Amino acid sequence: MDPGGAAGEQPGRRASAVPGSEGIHVDALLMTGFPGFLGSALLPRLLDRRPQTRAVCLVQPQHAATAQRRIDEIAAAHPHTRERITLVPGDITRRGLGLSAGHRAPLDDVTEVFHLAAVYDLAVGVDLARSVNIDGTARVLDLCTSLPALSRLQYVSTCYVSGRYDGVFTEDALEEGQEFLNHYESTKFDAEVLVRKAMADGVPATIYRPGIVVGDSTTGATQKYDGPYFVATFLRRQAPVAVLPKLGDPDAVVVSLVPRDFVIDAFDTLSVLDVSRGRTYALADPDPPTVREVADTFAAHLGKRIVWLPLPHGLTRSALAEVPGLERLAGLPAESLDYFVTPTRYSTTNTERDLDGTGVTCPAFSTYAATLLDFMRAHPEIGSAAMV
Repeated sequence: MDPGGAAGEQPGRRASAVPGSEGIHVDALLMTGFPGFLGSALLPRLLDRRPQTRAVCLVQPQHAATAQRRIDEIAAAHPHTRERITLVPGDITRRGLGLSAGHRAPLDDVTEVFHLAAVYDLAVGVDLARSVNIDGTARVLDLCTSLPALSRLQYVSTCYVSGRYDGVFTEDALEEGQEFLNHYESTKFDAEVLVRKAMADGVPATIYRPGIVVGDSTTGATQKYDGPYFVATFLRRQAPVAVLPKLGDPDAVVVSLVPRDFVIDAFDTLSVLDVSRGRTYALADPDPPTVREVADTFAAHLGKRIVWLPLPHGLTRSALAEVPGLERLAGLPAESLDYFVTPTRYSTTNTERDLDGTGVTCPAFSTYAATLLDFMRAHPEIGSAAMV
């Protein structure tokens, strides 16, 4: 779970005022999902664009120390954030977000809610996925309806609310009778249904659907190695001539990869546009690489040559899931194989139109793939586990 599902700081560490704003009313933004991968990079950008706003971050108690360290790092790199970020203990899976009366009162100044917290693990169990992704979103929506000055809910969904949709999934599409590959997809779908219902009932909101978020396109920095990194790990463990399972047509299936910096740039830019209210944005590569292009690009940088071995998808997936130790040996989780055969593509019409002229565009995978691998080689201490 991205850690901003709940809380984490000790009473007395609050820094609610914007320096130099004494006597001036200061709005607040509330963020869940801090100190997660996206939230940590997004927060200083939001505060830079909103100089008279302070941030309140809802953080799980077990992530309190990490969150405070992240705030200190952010303040060192971005002095404008100093003393503008407050950590409050809470939990989106609990009634009232687990907030005490003393921590609930300051939220009356909140004008924007950035709901990033979710379980992003493809293998997540149904109970945890429902508790965080669906029930947690419902409780955030309850809070939104109680905020007297709310101007916008900025909600992070995922492209994979599409499930296994056969064709181009548009930004306005949602309930298309699709089947889902895992509990992550199905619960994020149900959560977006709740958000759209709230929008119809008057909650001002914008929905963002990132694709598979990888590291920064310029530095490669990431918090965990999952998604396409599993392919890189699988290749790295093999001889110079590496075998890769051919589960579908690698020239027809595309992989919706997006670097974190593009997602942050797009989120930051779109969040302040009047036109973005009520819209849904697919933060995805408009020209995504195919499975073969991803594998060949990684292989070239790793000094490997790929031999594609045709295998039945279902049998291969079952073997990885059921044979003890096989997933660990391969470095390729069973759930990841589903995305080698998924026929879905994503329209980015709204995103491209509203970002036109801003200078924010999604870079091509080929331009940053090597950077991702270089970072991965330099940081073997990072694993694939999400913060929970």
